[in-house]
Amino acid sequence: MTFDQFTLQTIRYDKSMMNWLEERRYEWLPLAQDALEKIVSGYTTLILSDDERDWFANYVVTKLNAAKNRPFIPIYDLKRIAPFISRLTTNEEIDLLFDMLSISYEDRFFVWYIGRSTSSYVRIAKRRDDSFLWIMDEDMQNNFTLQSFDDLLDIKLLQLFRLFEKSLEAAIFGEVEFG
Repeated sequence: MTFDQFTLQTIRYDKSMMNWLEERRYEWLPLAQDALEKIVSGYTTLILSDDERDWFANYVVTKLNAAKNRPFIPIYDLKRIAPFISRLTTNEEIDLLFDMLSISYEDRFFVWYIGRSTSSYVRIAKRRDDSFLWIMDEDMQNNFTLQSFDDLLDIKLLQLFRLFEKSLEAAIFGEVEFG
């Protein structure tokens, strides 16, 4: 089954999903596919969020490896492994952070950012072209845009994560084809 078919089927038949995901699946597919292919090929995921979405970053890190019948996924909260990142202000400092991460993860990592476009952390995520971006209130290429003022934002984040987790498991077990 193709990743597109799997995504559509999951959105339509999973009772926790809503129609908004089906309407936006073509925005979702290339971004999610890129992240999933990296994870399946052994990349480490470094999740980063604005301060308001710290709860969600913690949820993702905790839930992704909670008692599953599959291999553990290397995913870490970037704020916890590099607590100094809130003080990075210059491009040179951000470059030094990525130098450290490249050494630590042998350049096989990507940043998954969830948060507002006004957060200071967004500069870190945008610094690399291969980041998995869920930037709010900003329409840009290679970003799954959400609206920070959406009353259903938290629910949508949880639904997106559920879709991502189901897709990851399907990818790990060879149930989807990326093409």
